[in-house]
Amino acid sequence: MKLIFICLTLISLSFGAAAQDLGVTVPNAIFYNRNNSQFSTYNIPTGKKAFVFFFDATCGHCQKVVSAFNKRYRELANVNIYLISQDEYRSIDYFTNTFAKQLAVQKNVKVLQDRDHVFIMSFHPKQYPAMFLYGADKKLKFTSSDEKDVAKIFQLVKS
Repeated sequence: MKLIFICLTLISLSFGAAAQDLGVTVPNAIFYNRNNSQFSTYNIPTGKKAFVFFFDATCGHCQKVVSAFNKRYRELANVNIYLISQDEYRSIDYFTNTFAKQLAVQKNVKVLQDRDHVFIMSFHPKQYPAMFLYGADKKLKFTSSDEKDVAKIFQLVKS
């Protein structure tokens, strides 16, 4: 009986510790700009790293992480940044105006709404916040939902 319990425990832990699928390209998905125009991930340019940040405006972890990026926004000037949420724009605006005021207005940053709820099916985030760093070739270099990985993302952006 103990052997069965141990086996079941190991199997359940292995599902939770799935490896990152590095090297996968940016999934194709359609999001919406503030003016209701569509933005396709197909249009994310190559030749420059891309950082995708999926958030919920009421998520405390999301607020903390984006605040950290906001404080160091100058270090992200060479990265295309996409802040994406399923929230209504009034909540997205509150979030960006409160926690990402300097970051959200940069030329390399797009704030997008996932009104069709396609992000989760396309990117497969584990939880909020979901952070995806893609290389200049649009291949996944790093993904995390852990606020402790902010420093690692800054390291990877510089390399």
